[in-house]
Amino acid sequence: MNAPLDPVERVDQIVAGLADQLVAVRRDLHAHPETARQEFRTTALLADRLVAAGLTPRLLEGTGLVCDIGPDVPGRGRVALRADIDALPVEDACGLEFASTVPGTAHACGHDVHASVVLGAGLALARLAKEGADVSARLIFQPAEESMPGGALDVIAQGALDGVARIGAVHTEPKLDVGRIGTRIGPITSASDMVTVTLSSGGGHTSRPHLTGDVVYALGQVITQVPAVLGRRLDPRSGVNLTWGSVHAGNAHNAIPATGTVRGTMRCLDVRAWEKAGQVLHEAVAQVVAAYDVEVTVHHVRGVPPVDNDAEVTAALEAAATATLGEEGVVLTEQSLGGEDFAWYLTKVPGAMARLGTATPGGPRYDLHQGELQVDERAIGIGARFLARFALAGPFAQVGEGPV
Repeated sequence: MNAPLDPVERVDQIVAGLADQLVAVRRDLHAHPETARQEFRTTALLADRLVAAGLTPRLLEGTGLVCDIGPDVPGRGRVALRADIDALPVEDACGLEFASTVPGTAHACGHDVHASVVLGAGLALARLAKEGADVSARLIFQPAEESMPGGALDVIAQGALDGVARIGAVHTEPKLDVGRIGTRIGPITSASDMVTVTLSSGGGHTSRPHLTGDVVYALGQVITQVPAVLGRRLDPRSGVNLTWGSVHAGNAHNAIPATGTVRGTMRCLDVRAWEKAGQVLHEAVAQVVAAYDVEVTVHHVRGVPPVDNDAEVTAALEAAATATLGEEGVVLTEQSLGGEDFAWYLTKVPGAMARLGTATPGGPRYDLHQGELQVDERAIGIGARFLARFALAGPFAQVGEGPV
């Protein structure tokens, strides 16, 4: 008679049996995407699957849910697995039979994959708990990741991290082959803030620029000089980057307009530099336009901090990835200047995010936030096995304030 498999090894069997269900869930979510804080159908679908597995999910205010697996253990915190569930206001152009049925809305960032992966990990952990394995996990299905400063703050405020010792997550990486998981200690994504600079003056004729503040000329100085000032006032190792995406001033070729606006994003890989960057930005804009007789308003909206992966949790993710894919399946991932509100969880408990390869080897490469995005669905089972193993790596010391 064969001895029962260790729970870590049993994961593969369980997830293999769930494979068709998880792909079906992903395709259902992809066909019915919902944008930030409108994820009602998505929340209900996930809750139904968890209830069917004998679990008791707790619906959050509005949308999203949390679900505990295994008992609370005094002195030991849970391992949380987080998935974001919202879609983007982007037209789906994937051309697949399960393409979005909602005009102008698509899962173009892979959140349908994230939700399916964490669901799969949760269902596997629930089965293992029934079989007597030591499981103490929490699933977090979070709304509004794409809405600054992110739905993570709402979820945290509703106690989703109480009693949690550490947290892990994956993000689809369409430039990394399926069968690969990317990890990195330290900053893996960037802080992302929105910046709007508005200049105003009396306006006038282009033949008499000396009689009014020249808003257009001053805007040009803001566009070119302010990013340079940030690069000299802040540590260049912090990766500060201010890039403009929109500029508007006037409509006539021979009129100096009374107002003009430039909009962009400011990104940074270092928390300390991010905290200082706002003050430097305001000072730089004021100094750059001081000579041009214009009034200035700077609207700086703080977005999300960098995702700063904890070294110990990253090591646990790497161990889980190696157990799932072998050493050749774990790679060092690049830093990204994209923003990710998973960072807010890491301001409360140790955690880390890994990148999940979703590209078909030898196939086309896609980019996130593009309607053409396609993923190799084999990544769903890989991600579920990986996160389930990560959750089984406890026990861990308690960090949060208590059970939800």
